[in-house]
Amino acid sequence: MNRATLTGGGAILLWATLALFTAATGATPPFLLTALTFAIGGLLGLAVAALRPGGLAALRQPWSVWLHGVGGLFGFHFFYFTALKLSPPAEASLVAYLWPLLIVLFSALLPGGGLTVRHVVGAALGLAGAATLIAARSGGLGFEAAHLPGYASAVACAVIWAAYSVSSRLFHAVPTEAVAGFCLGTAALAALCHLALEPAVWPAGAAEWGGVVALGLGPVGAAFYLWDVGMKRGDVRLLGVAAYAAPALSTLLLVATGYAEATPALGLACALIVGGALVATFGGRRRAGDTPSVEDSRPG
Repeated sequence: MNRATLTGGGAILLWATLALFTAATGATPPFLLTALTFAIGGLLGLAVAALRPGGLAALRQPWSVWLHGVGGLFGFHFFYFTALKLSPPAEASLVAYLWPLLIVLFSALLPGGGLTVRHVVGAALGLAGAATLIAARSGGLGFEAAHLPGYASAVACAVIWAAYSVSSRLFHAVPTEAVAGFCLGTAALAALCHLALEPAVWPAGAAEWGGVVALGLGPVGAAFYLWDVGMKRGDVRLLGVAAYAAPALSTLLLVATGYAEATPALGLACALIVGGALVATFGGRRRAGDTPSVEDSRPG
């Protein structure tokens, strides 16, 4: 496992704190919260880039790069919030969590993708773990035809995020500092959606604003920079499988902080997710003549 893969794993660890910090933001509506946190994440990136020689020049990119970056970040969040509005949260979340599996499958399209059965099995076990966890939280899953528009939105957000993540490999020449611009673009679009679709309910008090800042610095800030590094230079398939650890780690954090209770379903979910990661990582050794892995294929 190379350094870039470990860096991408850091994003997954930060995303595990998403539910905890979001719970601390009170009744702040989703698009306003997205606008605030992405603005913080974007300014964080600009501050870091400004300290590097020529760092801010990274924002001067072709329109196709901006379309890819802002489209991926904003598109995922727009369709995810739409899915939550049009269908039950549990079912919407489960469908949206197809994105790690899709990352594993889409990685086969990359040069030297080297997708194997063990990666698909590992991702499927991870999805089963996420399903177990979500079903336990909601008391069961019941997909109904009346909620099809919501499920379609959840599929769209999963496809958008997986496509954005995997296709980042094709934009390997774009420096990670450019993600700061993508975050600020996402913040601007989210602010427009907030003005058009939501009531103005701002965070109340220091604790809720603290939750907003924590989100902007971590799971909605630094995480996207780390993920960019992982997708461009790390093992895409392994990161896709490992991403299923986020909901389990998130629940463990909620249990540790008193927001949730430990249940047998949590233990089963963790076992499935860890098992899937082990299958994907150690399920087989590459023999001479096998297709090289994504990590071994350096984009030229």
